Amino acid sequence: MLIFSAQNLAFLAVPKTGTTALEMALRRKADIVFSKHRKHMTAARFHNKVAPFLADAFDLTPERIAVMRDPVDQIGSWYRYRLSDEVAGTPRSTRGIGFDRFVLDVISDDPPPHAGIGSQFNFLTDGDGRVLVHRLFAYERQPQFRAFLEDRFGEGLDIPVKNVSPQAPTPLSAEVLARLRAARAQEFALYDSIVAAGGMLETDLETGLGTGRPA
Repeated sequence: MLIFSAQNLAFLAVPKTGTTALEMALRRKADIVFSKHRKHMTAARFHNKVAPFLADAFDLTPERIAVMRDPVDQIGSWYRYRLSDEVAGTPRSTRGIGFDRFVLDVISDDPPPHAGIGSQFNFLTDGDGRVLVHRLFAYERQPQFRAFLEDRFGEGLDIPVKNVSPQAPTPLSAEVLARLRAARAQEFALYDSIVAAGGMLETDLETGLGTGRPA
């Protein structure tokens, strides 16, 4: 998570959405950097803990932005990352596990260690499903997100490619895809609403609903 007072922005780092590259590019411009175990602070924790502190201590109420990835692709990125040498030989490794099996483990009632990845929807919302981010960008629309940032920062940005997962096929059967879509219907609906809004969805934090204004 990065907080920029001059630009009045708080960037919430949803896992597996290119956050490491953005942090590398912008951390020197940030006033506050949450890293390591706090890098991926959820929107609910920010809303309940950090936002009140920033308002009280610094009279700062930054606009919250985040990136959301196509749910299947985001799960695929987790799967590929856990094929890496970094986690080989640990319970989190996905070596020897097919992608169908991995997805079924992810959506099971008690995911095993290799499938404990959380969900983007839970990251971005509160317990009632209310979205707690002002602007949500589609990961697949990188030029649009970059243009927004460059407009706010008033300069071009060099965002390197970092933390790329190993290449590996992630074929998903129609049956498992249907089960995934049913299990994570809210996540797919939220992502679809970003795409329908043109790649950037503005949210009314009072209701947690999209305003319907396209980017």
